[in-house]
Amino acid sequence: MRIVLNIIWLIFGGLWLALGYFLAGLICCILIITIPFGIASFRIGVYALWPFGKTTVEKPTAGAASLIGNVIWILVAGIWLALGHIATALAMAVTIIGIPLAVANLKMIPISLMPLGREIVPVDSRPSYM
Repeated sequence: MRIVLNIIWLIFGGLWLALGYFLAGLICCILIITIPFGIASFRIGVYALWPFGKTTVEKPTAGAASLIGNVIWILVAGIWLALGHIATALAMAVTIIGIPLAVANLKMIPISLMPLGREIVPVDSRPSYM
């Protein structure tokens, strides 16, 4: 079932969302200071391509630097990416088949707003520190 949902996701919104994350990553990698934001954006972009079967967990080593970075990220790109998720979720929720995809879109909003200090892992292999 995950493969079917991922294929439908990719066709009806995942590709566009991933392209938005990749564009944000490229813009962030232009400046040396924002390269960590670019790397985080590329990670989320890959997650946005094929999200079913994966989840996000907090890194136990994340600290104050992640918090400060997330505040900067929200102001620079997080709001725009979250708005993209909301718009895509509304469009997907129009049909019955799209409702699980819309729910998945809404679940991706927190990581689009605060990507630093989070890790994307398969659902079946969550870390032992959870």
